[in-house]
Amino acid sequence: MGLDNKNNISYDVMDLTSLEKLEPVRVRPGMYIGSTGVKGLHHCIWEILDNAIDEIANGYGNEVRVILNKDKSVTIVDNGRGIPTGIHPIKKKSGVEMVFTELHTGGKFNNKNYKTSGGLHGVGAAVVNALSEWLEVEVKQKGNVYKQRFEYTLDKELNRNMPGVPTTKLEIVAKTQETGSKITFKPDKEIFSTIDFKFDVIDERLQELAFQNKGITLILIDDRKEESIVKKYHSERGLLDFIDYLNESKTVIHKEPILFDGEKEVNGIRVYGEVCMQFTDSTTENIASYVNNIPTTESGSHEAGFKTGMTRAFKEWAKKLNIVKEKDKGFEGDDIREGLTAIVRVKISNPVFEGQTKTKLGNNEAYTMMNELGYVKLSEWIEDNKEIASNIINNAVSAATRREKIKKINDAEKKKVGKGTAPLAGKISVCTLKRPDVAEFIVVEGDSAGGSAKQARDRRFQTIMPSKGKIMNTEKQKLENVLASEELKLFNAAIGTGVLDNYDEDDLKYDKIIILSDADVDGYHIRTLWMTYVYRYMRSLITNGHLYIALPPLYKVYKIVKGKEIKTYAYSDDELIKAKKEIGKGALIQRYKGLGEMNPDQLWETTLNPETRTLQQVTIDDAAKAEKMVSLLMGDVVEPRRNYMYKYAEF
Repeated sequence: MGLDNKNNISYDVMDLTSLEKLEPVRVRPGMYIGSTGVKGLHHCIWEILDNAIDEIANGYGNEVRVILNKDKSVTIVDNGRGIPTGIHPIKKKSGVEMVFTELHTGGKFNNKNYKTSGGLHGVGAAVVNALSEWLEVEVKQKGNVYKQRFEYTLDKELNRNMPGVPTTKLEIVAKTQETGSKITFKPDKEIFSTIDFKFDVIDERLQELAFQNKGITLILIDDRKEESIVKKYHSERGLLDFIDYLNESKTVIHKEPILFDGEKEVNGIRVYGEVCMQFTDSTTENIASYVNNIPTTESGSHEAGFKTGMTRAFKEWAKKLNIVKEKDKGFEGDDIREGLTAIVRVKISNPVFEGQTKTKLGNNEAYTMMNELGYVKLSEWIEDNKEIASNIINNAVSAATRREKIKKINDAEKKKVGKGTAPLAGKISVCTLKRPDVAEFIVVEGDSAGGSAKQARDRRFQTIMPSKGKIMNTEKQKLENVLASEELKLFNAAIGTGVLDNYDEDDLKYDKIIILSDADVDGYHIRTLWMTYVYRYMRSLITNGHLYIALPPLYKVYKIVKGKEIKTYAYSDDELIKAKKEIGKGALIQRYKGLGEMNPDQLWETTLNPETRTLQQVTIDDAAKAEKMVSLLMGDVVEPRRNYMYKYAEF
């Protein structure tokens, strides 16, 4: 028996809707590229770039160029074999048209053409076409240059606008002896929140790809300004260059990195694994993992297998070297990985990813292979490097002791909170609703601004913590000093999760943790110090989307008309120009030097009101880049930081 249809609304076959051709991609883009924000925009480049790299990784070609054009389109050029141009005997379409207009069309569903592939699902090129205003393909093959164009335009067959419609046939436009593919597309501004590609995001990805594919050349050309920027990427040492790059701002405890690789067939699937690792004096681990050149930011079975094998090898040798006795509790995997920087990569013929965006590997075969590889190779390395290994094991034993100490401190702080004895009263204005799904915790720079924020907030769901000023640089401090900081203890007690290995998101009391500081150099520094602390001690707050930056306005632009104030706010100098035009003749400008200059009404309207404020979510799209930047900007090694500041002095 079904539910009563009280409104007597009919539901039959005529109510069913069928999406045609590439329409599903345009209706639900997040299913294919993750989001329609900056990350999704760049994912379109990765889809085409992955295909070009697949050609090179399988022995065809040696160079890829990425060109950012003035009209906000992007071009990816490779010198591989070129997309097939022949006519399919059943489909009666060219290979080019099939690849760009049909989902799940590609040469990677068997292992004949590609032993390993990053562009796995055969939907990448078609997805990019579906989400573009227009796309042009140029293929050099069989002595000819072929060209075809696709647009979001009228589909004559369906008599409505459709994505990725071929507006020309695949035509021969020139002769050539070269081979390769050139794809140019302009993302559709109706789909994406921005179509401005970021140079530094592409720069980082190309640098990583060059490290992972030694001997190839990648070129990034930015033609969007008067003077073109051209940057080349090439590595002859591969992962050894990569580990040097990641540890540039750290102090290493053994000069020569550990490098090993191996290949094995598991359950009929061929898996090749390679690891480069080096221990530093840091208190955190940094593992960058990849599958077929794709960054697996959510790790997966290959990384888990490596960790298991590594822990087993070090635990066995800890007893052989008589550092840990049989009766001792010893150390855990997290302890031995303290200070570790590692690059873990596999090539696998049939990778199983979680979703099209390929952020987590699921193959058990990769776990089995990397577990064995890590155990065997590290056991051999320890035997040949007993002195260095003993230092690493002793550090792990110390880390285990510290972990227990942290747990006791966390447990004690949580008990205080439970008993109501935590020192929150008078220092933190706690919201009245006890609903973690809607509550916000806002750290505000300075007592003055904190006072205004306490008056301005919506006390139902917004908790305010005034920050005295600059907290310690936790990148440079010993763990004991960080845990002893009164301000950080206050923050920890209020948030409720605990830190490091004792972090438990089930105890999180707020959905959003918001840092609100002045829009000046000191404010940026305060913001960076808080982000560094969260990154190092509560990283899951970032990876799970809980950390935000509140962006206060720089200017108020206004004028009085018939006794009534007409106003708007500008968050940058470019917005100021637009705001003055919007207000019109006679516009007055108030420059905010700090949050303390705003009265509670203005603070609510510009930075606290969810309806009108501007929040920037802090994300870790690329763990390797985030780790390097935190170490570079906040660490002990001065020279790399000085070089960075000279290079980017304009910021």
